[in-house]
Amino acid sequence: MSTKNTAKKKPAKPSANSSVVKQSKIFIVDDHPIFREGLAAVIRQQPHLTVCGEADTAAKAFGEIPRAKPDLLLTDIGLPGKSGLELLKDLHSFQPDLPVLVLSMHDETLYAERVLRAGGRGYVMKQEGPDKILQAIAKVLSGQVHVSEKIATAILEHVARPNTHGKDSPISKLTDREFEVLRLVGEGKNGHQIAADLHLSIKTVSCHKTHIREKLGLEDSVAVAHYATRWLAGDS
Repeated sequence: MSTKNTAKKKPAKPSANSSVVKQSKIFIVDDHPIFREGLAAVIRQQPHLTVCGEADTAAKAFGEIPRAKPDLLLTDIGLPGKSGLELLKDLHSFQPDLPVLVLSMHDETLYAERVLRAGGRGYVMKQEGPDKILQAIAKVLSGQVHVSEKIATAILEHVARPNTHGKDSPISKLTDREFEVLRLVGEGKNGHQIAADLHLSIKTVSCHKTHIREKLGLEDSVAVAHYATRWLAGDS
């Protein structure tokens, strides 16, 4: 009797395993440990997300990403050494299918379009807070592009009227590093401060300033400073 009952027993259904949620793996690149740790904590609270790696420089990220195999990369713009934009461009040529979402404290009107042109899938300002960042992550993971309504409207305007903005702008001639130098000049920083912010030598910063002056057709460093200030204020 007991043998008969045993034979009729069916294996238990793996109900626990069937309810496991597939988690998307996120890699975070940010040189501010408090922000990075806080963002990682927010991501880990989401049942469908997990953090597969962190780095505080572009160089470290580039070395660790092949091992971590993330589904999405979150990166800041301002990083020691190579910037987030340069990391984005390197990754786009090396691993074009990896979506990159940029999180930055810098005004989106300065960087968002440049990020998209470099192959990024979205741009969100850190000031937006956890909920907006999570919304942006979800959107990019679903295959969409995330920018604010303001930037989306500006991009459509550029497409509708290509001769008034975009590639015809002198700013588009600048490399990403020159772009960052111009922004810092516009903020009133001198060569030593810019070198410290970007982890460059004074000589390299001076070289970038010369290239900026030549590309923008300006006479001297004073003219560059005036141009940068007006541009940052939206007057150029």
